[in-house]
Amino acid sequence: MSIYGKLAGAAAGLYMGGPLGALLGSIAGHYFIDKELPYDPEKNPEDQVAFSIGIIALSAKMAKADGVVTHDEIAAFKQIFKVPTEDSKNVGRLFDRAKQSVAGFEAYAGQLAGLFDGRLEVLEDVVDGLFHIAKADGVLHPAELSYLESVATIFGFSAEDFLRIKSRHMEMDKRDPYVTLGVSREESSKYIKLTYRKLVAENHPDKLIARGVPEEAIVIANEKLAAINAAYDEIVKERRL
Repeated sequence: MSIYGKLAGAAAGLYMGGPLGALLGSIAGHYFIDKELPYDPEKNPEDQVAFSIGIIALSAKMAKADGVVTHDEIAAFKQIFKVPTEDSKNVGRLFDRAKQSVAGFEAYAGQLAGLFDGRLEVLEDVVDGLFHIAKADGVLHPAELSYLESVATIFGFSAEDFLRIKSRHMEMDKRDPYVTLGVSREESSKYIKLTYRKLVAENHPDKLIARGVPEEAIVIANEKLAAINAAYDEIVKERRL
């Protein structure tokens, strides 16, 4: 079952509530809903719906942060969610409704923070997805960075946390590998290696799916793992381990 079918079901049942639920409800009539589709509790459908609609709403608001909505940003959104051709128009409606909604991004971010209360790892996945979209046009604009930092703050991340997340999305020659891994230069090589292994385990695609990231968004996990591996490789070379 596509995540878009799950979004339709959520809209019909007014599952979400709040500004995100209102956004879902605004396009419910455009979907055909098959109520006989099987329910698999192990796939956390409610979490997947919350994650997906959160990314849609926040990326739509962010797309205008630099004053221009580019085709690259919209294409990056569709890349993350691998939008099937038959669902493209309906997802586009969600994106447009969120972009035009009177609800500010703070309302969407605040509701998402509440839905994933105490689960910062999921909220970090959301921020990673937004970074992926923001840099799709080849430039991270100051307005976009400010927007992303504001969202991260609402989610409960510290300034240090945001720098760590941002570091993963910088160009290779601008990254600090220690910041990327969230360790200091004074830490032992053994500690850094253990931290690296923990990060790899925590960010395996299967782990992201288990905590509510839909299968359509696995590009987030692959990009994050690539940055983590590159950072550790750089440290290994620097320390001649």
